[in-house]
Amino acid sequence: MLSKNSICNRFPVVALSILVCGVACAEPLSVDDIIDRYVDAIGGRASIDAIENLVYTDGTYEEGDYKSDGDSTMSVARPWFKLVGDKENPGGYMEGYDGAAWEWFSDPSIVLRTVGAASEAIRHYAGVESPLVDYRDKGSSVELLGERELDERPVYVIRLTRRDGYVEQFYVNRDTYLINASSGEAPLHAFGEDITTVTRIADYRDVNGVLIAHRFVSIQIPSGSVVSSMQWESIRANLPLPEDWFSPPDFERTPLQHFIESLFGQRSDLDSVMWTYNEFVHAFPDVDTSNAVNVAGFQILKMGDIETAVALLEQNARDYPTSASTRFGLGRAYQTAGSLDRAREEYQAALDTDSSYERAKNALAAIAD
Repeated sequence: MLSKNSICNRFPVVALSILVCGVACAEPLSVDDIIDRYVDAIGGRASIDAIENLVYTDGTYEEGDYKSDGDSTMSVARPWFKLVGDKENPGGYMEGYDGAAWEWFSDPSIVLRTVGAASEAIRHYAGVESPLVDYRDKGSSVELLGERELDERPVYVIRLTRRDGYVEQFYVNRDTYLINASSGEAPLHAFGEDITTVTRIADYRDVNGVLIAHRFVSIQIPSGSVVSSMQWESIRANLPLPEDWFSPPDFERTPLQHFIESLFGQRSDLDSVMWTYNEFVHAFPDVDTSNAVNVAGFQILKMGDIETAVALLEQNARDYPTSASTRFGLGRAYQTAGSLDRAREEYQAALDTDSSYERAKNALAAIAD
């Protein structure tokens, strides 16, 4: 596994081909000089400070075989707010940061306050400013790694280390001082092993006097394959947003919805989770909890509480042994825990119940002997 500080050293081996630049700078610049020029290039301090919020709309997101309908929406605001989704038309999923990270799922309707990689993914780009702007005030540090070529264009490479230790590289065009790309390590979907990606940043347009990128394409290193892309068609500034715009949706919870959120909230305490589980199934013997526990178990697994997730999903499989989705969920937990033989057994059990279960087929093929 690459360390977060070794990403640049790997770029020469991939198609992206970020190579050491042999041309000396026309004048020696410090890292703060470069960041100052970047701030000026995108519009200057006064214009940046004048933006209180940004609303991104008409976004088209692509990942693998999935392509959105061009209706993706995101909002950010000072000092740290973020919402991915539209509160007025929420769809199936939203996530946000209102001082703490959260995720909302429409089926079943639940709100989960996340930690770990899931929280990092939402909070690192909350607020309206680039992480390079006023980096010291944000508790970050920077280091100039030198010059490279990115797509045959000379760039300065700046390493930014955030207060939580997360490291990214930013590639600042030596001629325009715009950011052409960034790179870093993170688990895909906040789950599984870290992957290293380079995100190409383009399509800068003027928004209230500030140049803001509208296109982002993430490429996995070292394979060079495209992980995802996002194209925004509209970004507007300083719209009137309701006071609770960045908070999770408010709704009246059923006992089952409350049950899921309770399991998730106690995830670091296995005894409490299993106590809550047993209390609920005894109090509501006629309620089918198989899907609810699958949802809670998967989200607990994402947070890194593997022991709790495995124990909870094992109980779910004992209570619903003929449910293909339940056996698949347990197999995924075993695979995450490194128990591949047991994972294969559960994936096969899912297929024995439902031979058309594609996710189980794909998971079994991925860990075949």
